[in-house]
Amino acid sequence: MSYLWRVILTAKDMKRIILGLALVLASSFGGVMAQEVGDEIDFEVELVDPTENHEPIEKGPVLVPSVSLDGYTLYFATSCDGCILRLLDENDVVLYSTVIPTGTTSLVLPSYLSGEYKIQIIQGNYCFWGYIYL
Repeated sequence: MSYLWRVILTAKDMKRIILGLALVLASSFGGVMAQEVGDEIDFEVELVDPTENHEPIEKGPVLVPSVSLDGYTLYFATSCDGCILRLLDENDVVLYSTVIPTGTTSLVLPSYLSGEYKIQIIQGNYCFWGYIYL
């Protein structure tokens, strides 16, 4: 009976070891895949609906884009395919607007822009916004 008990313990230990190694490998690869360039932009989110007062979303999770800025280049760690990108001045006047093409991982902003801007990424009924300095 003791031989059977040792085999059961060994099988449990092997499962733990394999699970532990898988977790270590997954976490090390995750760091490589999520590597960012430049400073990450902190986004807030609002619901875009002309019939409402644009109150912050409180129901249900929404995937906030992961975007970083290095100089005049935006880097997209998450997909923003088909989203509208806008830059607004301090008076909320749109100075730059474009549709983010499918498969875009980086986008160069015009070099004539300088100063602080409100950045908006509009995806369906959601508007993600933050501030950048060029």
